[in-house]
Amino acid sequence: MCTLHPEEEAHLVAMASGGSQTRTPSPRPLVSLSNPAPRSLFDVCWDDVLIPQVAVYLSLKDLFNLRCCSRTALRFVEAALEKRQELHLSGNNSSNIDVGFRVLARCCRRLEVLHLACCRWLTDELLLPLLANNKKRLWAVNLNECINITALSLQPIIVECKDLRVLKLSKCQWLTTGAVDALTLHQSKLVEFDISYCGAIGERCLIIFFRKLNKLTVLSLANTPSVTDQVLIQIGNYCRELEHINLIGCAAISDYGVHALTVHCPRLQTLLIRRCPRVTELSLAPLRQRCLFIDRPQQDPPLRSPLFRSSLTQSCPLLQSLMVQRCPLVTERVLAPLRGRVHIDRPGMGYMPTMQHHRLFLQV
Repeated sequence: MCTLHPEEEAHLVAMASGGSQTRTPSPRPLVSLSNPAPRSLFDVCWDDVLIPQVAVYLSLKDLFNLRCCSRTALRFVEAALEKRQELHLSGNNSSNIDVGFRVLARCCRRLEVLHLACCRWLTDELLLPLLANNKKRLWAVNLNECINITALSLQPIIVECKDLRVLKLSKCQWLTTGAVDALTLHQSKLVEFDISYCGAIGERCLIIFFRKLNKLTVLSLANTPSVTDQVLIQIGNYCRELEHINLIGCAAISDYGVHALTVHCPRLQTLLIRRCPRVTELSLAPLRQRCLFIDRPQQDPPLRSPLFRSSLTQSCPLLQSLMVQRCPLVTERVLAPLRGRVHIDRPGMGYMPTMQHHRLFLQV
């Protein structure tokens, strides 16, 4: 009497029952009692045990090493990749990684988080198939410093990823005004946005963009030349839930823009403001009183502040002379209320307080 192979016996049983055997990612071969076959790891149910309890703890390197062991291992790894929800390859520029990425683009179908920052090998040809298979579920995409892709790869993210919450595009010089306009049109649920070092974006499109993105909590605009006081005013007016903002190197902003954030963003917790020469303690002092984290150390209160002016006019009623020559921080805005009752060794500069306050009101 001949003994059937386990797969042949399973096939005959399926034919006898009138049904057709379907290929499943979790095979359970029937073992003949007369000639039992040795058990292996892959006999354990894949969908219920191996993938959710074992494969999730394996790194991509481990999965690709396992994939090379046998055909069964290859099928198991591909089934595990199909259900993988996160893909982290940031900074990975090892040799032949583009070959492995093609496998990931073909197998991954349920990705929700995609981190590909600083991947110099990444191109549109490699990225577009991955986005086509996962665009319905993605909610976080990190493409910081991906210099070899174009705005073409951003198109499926903008149009198809309806649940997008996090988008990071720092140092992506290919990001243009048109791409930001498309983001404004199709995306309204972003809570974290990073366009640091993107010099090709205009001020107008940013103003329109922040009028719609009113759910932002984390925003990075570091070293973006088009960020001006008008942009900060729009952020303050519409992004009321903002908690963290990075403005390092935004040389065009001043106290007017920071004042708008102070007034209209009550949840603000972090303000990065280094290398912004036009931003002074005049606008930072109210934020320090709210215990915000500011990356710039506190300086002595400038003499042009209202505190200095009120201390002289109210606390020193007998003051008769004030010598302030060669004091660059002391402006006519401070000295104007003292002129007429105090001798000042510096001539007046024609300060008009009414016009200054009116200008500040219009800016805010």
